[in-house]
Amino acid sequence: MKYVPRVILFLAIPALLFALPWWTLVAAPADAGAFFWIGTAVFALGFVTLPACMLLGHGPRQSDAASIVGDTMLGIAWVYFSWSVLGTLAGFVLGQAGVDDPAPIVAVGVFVIATALVGWGIAEARRVPRVRTVEVAIPGLGAGLDGLRVVVVTDTHYAALDRLRWSERVVETVNAQHPDIACHAGDLADGSVEKRRAQVDPLGKVVAPYGRFYITGNHEYFGDALGWIDHMTSLGWQPLRNQHEIVTRGGDHLVMAGIDDPTGVGLPGHGPDLGTALADVDPALPVVLLAHQPRQVAEAAAAGVALQISGHTHGGQIWPFHYLVRLEQPVVAGLSRHGERTQLYTSRGTGFWGPQLRVFAPSEITLLILRREQQAE
Repeated sequence: MKYVPRVILFLAIPALLFALPWWTLVAAPADAGAFFWIGTAVFALGFVTLPACMLLGHGPRQSDAASIVGDTMLGIAWVYFSWSVLGTLAGFVLGQAGVDDPAPIVAVGVFVIATALVGWGIAEARRVPRVRTVEVAIPGLGAGLDGLRVVVVTDTHYAALDRLRWSERVVETVNAQHPDIACHAGDLADGSVEKRRAQVDPLGKVVAPYGRFYITGNHEYFGDALGWIDHMTSLGWQPLRNQHEIVTRGGDHLVMAGIDDPTGVGLPGHGPDLGTALADVDPALPVVLLAHQPRQVAEAAAAGVALQISGHTHGGQIWPFHYLVRLEQPVVAGLSRHGERTQLYTSRGTGFWGPQLRVFAPSEITLLILRREQQAE
């Protein structure tokens, strides 16, 4: 009986996602003819297929084929649901404006817009991310470190859909930025090292003379965190697990620190510990902190961190999901200021989780150019 609420929720979500689009696209504009019954059958099939594929793909069987189908259906259903909500509002406005039967107009509009966005969203998700260049003023940054180039990838989520060639092209793009430091801010892969290592291995070819640093995201702890930490080490990336390294250039020093994702508390010896990460750090040195989730910035600001680099949000990934993300995280994307001296850069992510769609939330490879504060002003 304890699983009954979970089963109800598991079925209620797809029921909601399919019910409103069914009403908007089929029931409201159509009579009880062939179109109505064919459309109803299609939506009923979708309602059955989505939870079945999610269970087969993400449950004990871990079927990659089912995962791809279920995840893609989830994204498509979300797009049609979102625009059906807007279509319902538009229909009400049209009715108030005197349109006798707005349902067919709404149905056509929702179908055309949602279908176009699905096609565009798939193309956006699967392309190599564009490079987003941001200059960040760092208080206390020495002249020898001015112009330091930090390239950030995050939320690659290598998973059931084989993206080996995409991974290779991401690495080519990263190297083309001539990074001094390369960072991966977590959510490397979904699944075991054995199943996903081929997609991850190109990261071993990233060239960054002052260090390649990696932290865990929440998804590592949903799978094989220990395996991925060891594997990234074997590729020449240094995991920053509640620890720091000193980067020196031109006689000046910068602290590169990293902390575990909060999800790690379920694994013995894991979980964020900023105090340990910054132990014995000279307080005069600027600190750049890798922390997967933006909400970790509250502690970073209290500790006087100059810049926190995060991912996790995907920028919402599929509009308008960013409104829900904002309920949990202080920032969805971009550069923001917290407290007197702490800045936070939140990447929209390099890959995608689950649904192979990105709608109004483009992926990115981030080039952060660190500047002395007085030069940026």
